[in-house]
Amino acid sequence: MLKMLPVRLIKLIRHDLFQHVTVRCRRKVTFSEFCPSSMLEKQTKIQLLPQIKYKSTLPEEDESSIVNHCNIGTIGHIDHGKTSLTAAITKVLEKDGYAQYISYDNIDKTKEERERGITINASHIGYSTANRHYAHTDCPGHSDFIRNMISGASQMDGAIAVIAADDGQMPQTVEHLLLTKQLGVEKLVVFINKADLVDSDVLELIEIEIRELLSDFGFDGIETPVVVGSAMLALKGDTSKFGEPSIRKLLHEIDNYIPTPVRDLDAPFVMPIDNSFTIPGRGSVVVGTLKKGIINKNDRVNLMGFGHMIKTTISDIQIFKKSVPNAEAGDNVGILLRNIKLKEIQRGMVLCAENSANLSNRYKAEFYLLSKQEGGRSKPIKSKAYIQQLFSTTWDITCRIDLSSGREMLLPGEHSTVELTLLQGMVLPIGQRFTIRENNVTVGTGCVIDVLPSVNIPKSGDLVNININQN
Repeated sequence: MLKMLPVRLIKLIRHDLFQHVTVRCRRKVTFSEFCPSSMLEKQTKIQLLPQIKYKSTLPEEDESSIVNHCNIGTIGHIDHGKTSLTAAITKVLEKDGYAQYISYDNIDKTKEERERGITINASHIGYSTANRHYAHTDCPGHSDFIRNMISGASQMDGAIAVIAADDGQMPQTVEHLLLTKQLGVEKLVVFINKADLVDSDVLELIEIEIRELLSDFGFDGIETPVVVGSAMLALKGDTSKFGEPSIRKLLHEIDNYIPTPVRDLDAPFVMPIDNSFTIPGRGSVVVGTLKKGIINKNDRVNLMGFGHMIKTTISDIQIFKKSVPNAEAGDNVGILLRNIKLKEIQRGMVLCAENSANLSNRYKAEFYLLSKQEGGRSKPIKSKAYIQQLFSTTWDITCRIDLSSGREMLLPGEHSTVELTLLQGMVLPIGQRFTIRENNVTVGTGCVIDVLPSVNIPKSGDLVNININQN
């Protein structure tokens, strides 16, 4: 029915609908306005090195070849084609000699994922272009698995926002963009999928809408590349403009628009644990992305989080199923730990250099409470009375938020210095960002500025009545 209307009328209708829907998610205060990066750099005292080089692990490539490395991933609403696009990228790159094709079914591996036809767990895929090597994270789009999306996005240096042309922007499109920005991703590329299902006029309107939305969330809505295509056509080997050429154009834009990140290789290594499993006869393996530093075989390390600190040693390191002597910041790795049982490992724990991190359940942070127009709360919060779930990197935990001294309440749309009290001791270094969610909705975001002495938490988990002056 929409296709039968005049183009100018379609634009007016969609513009009015867009204004009505997106007015709720416009950001008046950006994260950088209340927690400037310059302040974080001063506090964390990070000495940044020139961009690292990465040895590709693809079997068909020469071991001596060295390319830049970048972590990227797909974000967007459920059923908009994120997993199909991931599969299409590997299929096109296989034709060009840069990757091994990984089918849709091999990306969504679990039984539940196949039965429901959705991505539940973030999947990691490795591939290369002529300019860079990529570790690609396919994030789930379903609102029930936003925890897994946060975990996947926290490992990204850049992102591909996937939007179906027959749907346009949807609730998870908005929330994923918000979370991706909060997690520190500065640049992304947009892929308008299923372009073969709509007219060109509709594609133009969707591009206008997404550029406005990107600007609302602090991205560059003007310069951000927008590629139009169809992942399904590319998977079928179609060579029309919406088929394989659109995938190659997308990869070209990613290579040129998303910069190769600068890594901190001097600091002691830190790796949030995203997954763990057991290899019979060998031991337990933890999987994650190194945030900083360099890790070597036989290094002594600490496994920390959820109130525990366990000492162990690195037995083996693998990058995309290939054993290597060491790994650097930015690498997605599997690490075999010595004398550690699987039941001792929890997702969200941190693997770090021996005696390099502190375990605490008390932190000071800069915190911003989203307004109702931004999708947050409509009511203010008060000290002690506000206890919700805190998400950071690959973990989440119950947290109490206390406002700074002399402040009785924090209104939606305002920011303040707060003190965080976690149910269990976690590793939360200065400069690390976090998100607060309430009733499956993102309501706040913040950044740690200081580590405070721990307090004793009753076995009952009562965060309301604890004495914050305890040592």
